[in-house]
Amino acid sequence: MATLDSIELRNSLEASLGTEAAAKALEAFRSEASVSVRLNPSKPTSSRLPILEGATPVPWSEHGWLLEKRPLFTMHPLFHAGAYYVQDSSAMFVGWLFRQMLDRVHEGRKLMVLDLCAAPGGKTTDLAASLRERFGDDFMLVSNEVMRQRASILSDNVAVWGDPNVMVTSVDPKAFAPYEGLFDIIVADVPCSGEGMFRKDARAVEEWSSENVEMCAARQRRILADVWPALREGGILVYSTCTFEKSENDDNLEWAAETLGGEIIEPQPAFDIRMTRHGYLLVPGEVPGEGQWAGAMVKTSSSGFCPRADLNRLRPLRYGFPKPELKAGKEIPNPDAALCIALDRNSYPMVEVDKLTALHYLHRDTIVLPDAPKGYLVLTYRGLPVGFVKNLGSRCNNLHPQSRRIRMDINIE
Repeated sequence: MATLDSIELRNSLEASLGTEAAAKALEAFRSEASVSVRLNPSKPTSSRLPILEGATPVPWSEHGWLLEKRPLFTMHPLFHAGAYYVQDSSAMFVGWLFRQMLDRVHEGRKLMVLDLCAAPGGKTTDLAASLRERFGDDFMLVSNEVMRQRASILSDNVAVWGDPNVMVTSVDPKAFAPYEGLFDIIVADVPCSGEGMFRKDARAVEEWSSENVEMCAARQRRILADVWPALREGGILVYSTCTFEKSENDDNLEWAAETLGGEIIEPQPAFDIRMTRHGYLLVPGEVPGEGQWAGAMVKTSSSGFCPRADLNRLRPLRYGFPKPELKAGKEIPNPDAALCIALDRNSYPMVEVDKLTALHYLHRDTIVLPDAPKGYLVLTYRGLPVGFVKNLGSRCNNLHPQSRRIRMDINIE
């Protein structure tokens, strides 16, 4: 079992980073983890979020902010409304690299993007925001997570973010192989040995070993090989990990270029971030955040083409505007429709509530709105939809999903 004092771990870090940077990283691992958020540009609020007081911008993310301290996000209704996503600042760099690749692939048609290993949803929501800002509705983002439990979390986070152009799937990467040449960009933030998780999860340190590094590197190559047919010729692979190991980063991107058929897009200086042979390495102690590596390559090998791909065969967990449910001949609104950015605000009465009422709603308590019209209503907090209720007059039926309810006692900071 590894610890931050393990000689094997120190030697590995020194081989990847050099002696001085390895010492800085080990010191950073012993400190408190940083905290950052990325705002949802499709859900702007009327005034600056209170959590941004004292915050500083993330250099590589237009909507990213480093917070002074970690608030209790659970007690913030705007967190549940999808106004922002809590994401490590160094992980946001993958979104920056993705945006640099967009000019290389867009050809005036609907852009097809696959986020291959997507849970819990940080990169997916970043990609979705970037695509919507750039192309409007003219894109489709498939967000996949093979592990079903993690896929459920991903699906919830996508629902809260609210972009209907994101399809969530839960399949093995090889399930995409029959969709030859379908995707213009594949983002593969692959499972890794994970130094970037050391401050967030003590188990990540305990599970680290040179044997695990070798196993991860082999698994990453299998994942890339399995999904490779789905990337079109001339398409872009954005490959990332949260490890500093060369065998999982530069070596694997090099392997993919030579074995699968591609040309590496060599990194250019950006934000004083450390560059490796073929990518960018964000190291705690050198830049804000927990750690990330990212690189990219163009597919040069030939590929088939699926002009009429039916992705419904993958049994998506969600896609498009959430449809109402029919019960006893009557339509009941889908709870996620309230959070969707495609919601027609004229379709239901909007009722603005205070913070405590919003929190009680999110706790799935019974609330009373005596002055509101009867029937289905959308509750809003600071102008953003939080969810549906059915107002009966004396009380409201709460439509907030049971799986996403606040479980701790309600209080206001």
